[in-house]
Amino acid sequence: MVAPVAKELLALGFTIVATRGTATYLEKAGLSVSTVNKVREGRPHIVDSLKNDQIALVINTTAGSDSLADSFSIRRTALLNKIPYYTTIAGAKAAAQAIAAINHGGGLDVKSIQAYFN
Repeated sequence: MVAPVAKELLALGFTIVATRGTATYLEKAGLSVSTVNKVREGRPHIVDSLKNDQIALVINTTAGSDSLADSFSIRRTALLNKIPYYTTIAGAKAAAQAIAAINHGGGLDVKSIQAYFN
């Protein structure tokens, strides 16, 4: 699921920081990952990394009530620090593909939705 997105981001020059379970999954897929604590696991944790400007993009999918509780502080911190935040693998995949297109000279063409229907 997330491994192809992480692989693409690594190819684009990103480093991957993940909580323990995700890091283990990605490492088993052969990807290089650094591990960070969840908020409830103690400091330093992911919110500290966000506040310290060590994270450029967040992919945070949730499963279970503990993950939902942690995700609130992650979402809030990302929002306050203007860090792009994706909650679905599809959204993260689209973001990685957009970054790749821009890096390969694809540029960015922005139009209002109305422009497509006039």
